[in-house]
Amino acid sequence: MKAVKLMKLVFVCLFVTCLFFGCTEDFEEINTNTRVLSELEASTIGNVYASCQYVGFWTQKWALIQQSIFTDHYCQYFANTQNFFPFDRYVLKDSPLNNTWNGFYNGHAGNLALVLEATDPAVNPGSETMHALAQIWRVVTFERFANSWGPIPYVEGGNNASEVFYDSEDDIYKSFFPPPDAALVILNTNQGGNAFGAHDQIYGGDIDRWIIFANTLRLRLAMRISEVEPALAQAEAEKAVSAGVMLSNADDALFKCTPNSPHGMPCMIPWNEFRMSAAMESVLKGYADPRMPQFFSPAVTDGAYRGLRNGYTAVDLGGKPELQNDTLSRIGPRWMPVSQENVLPWEIILSPEAYFLRAEGALKGWSMDGTAEDLYNSGIEMSMGRWGITDEAIITAYQQSTDVPISTHDAPDPVSTIPVKFDAGNVAVALEQIATQKWLGLFPDGWEAFADLRRRDLPKMKMP
Repeated sequence: MKAVKLMKLVFVCLFVTCLFFGCTEDFEEINTNTRVLSELEASTIGNVYASCQYVGFWTQKWALIQQSIFTDHYCQYFANTQNFFPFDRYVLKDSPLNNTWNGFYNGHAGNLALVLEATDPAVNPGSETMHALAQIWRVVTFERFANSWGPIPYVEGGNNASEVFYDSEDDIYKSFFPPPDAALVILNTNQGGNAFGAHDQIYGGDIDRWIIFANTLRLRLAMRISEVEPALAQAEAEKAVSAGVMLSNADDALFKCTPNSPHGMPCMIPWNEFRMSAAMESVLKGYADPRMPQFFSPAVTDGAYRGLRNGYTAVDLGGKPELQNDTLSRIGPRWMPVSQENVLPWEIILSPEAYFLRAEGALKGWSMDGTAEDLYNSGIEMSMGRWGITDEAIITAYQQSTDVPISTHDAPDPVSTIPVKFDAGNVAVALEQIATQKWLGLFPDGWEAFADLRRRDLPKMKMP
């Protein structure tokens, strides 16, 4: 019996030894993340930066899937129509969340860190402007991610280590301002120049346009912290406006989609998972908003524009004919057919947002180079122009309208009672007006709209 036990012990030891050496022989290869580059040649820097622009925002469509089933519903651009999805009722599923997270950190953060390393002027003299653009883009993508996730690895994000430190939102946001400062020093001394060329799928490497972008980004960041760090927010916002932010639709940051970097919205439309929200119907119809036919398509059944309330249960969605897809408005014609995914631009930051940010700042007493009312009306004009509405009479009539949101077939109470016409004598109303028009101006960027809604609980929504 003792001999048998001894033989068993010897066998186990030999097995473990072989297993150990068999595993450790290629330990480095097995434990190396093959989804990021280990080093960059000069000829590949531009290609990797182009990939970071796309993957940093959309993580190969997963970020848009997360947007379409989470943030687009939570900011009430759309409502869920599929009874097997619980997301519209604040029930989270891990698959889209995990894929978005993994795509961002495994595919984007590490590669962007390599771009920053490869373009560091101390390592690669003459690459200063590329390094500056990469610094700005890192803030853009991490700010977007922090808005959705809260505390995330930022300082150590992308170092490809097995353990990283999670930064608090407070620390993250305060860390967002220095990189654009450093980048703008370089870009301002290279005005009229170019960095990354065609690899930059937003501005084609135009440094002058990136300077305006960076200032507008600073303005957005400043407003995001305005309720918790008012002094810092005011200083950064005024610095941004003084340096020059977006003033027209020609300044808009639009990512140019291609077959290699497609727009996700058109490919998701055939899945038939979402339709116009009741909140959108209440506001757009109440204001007789000329953008409605651009935002949404008429219902198949009767040609009407119709939405539904957020938060229906699976039983309700499956059992009520008036809640079925054909009776409701799908997203507008701009995103159809699916082939549009290769040609549509994707919005990063737009001039209407810059005007609404300045309008809110002016209402706070900040120096925003204009009155709150004028900036508010300019924001409306810029948004209308983006959707092809340029008739001055139509725009002016909308700006001066005293119409208010209405009740709908599915929502007996309007979402609000405020008109479009700016009320400069009532700060609370004016803030809600700015927030409402900014919500419309951001459409269909649910990530940013939901982040902004959470900041002040504006515009007002009927929560499920």
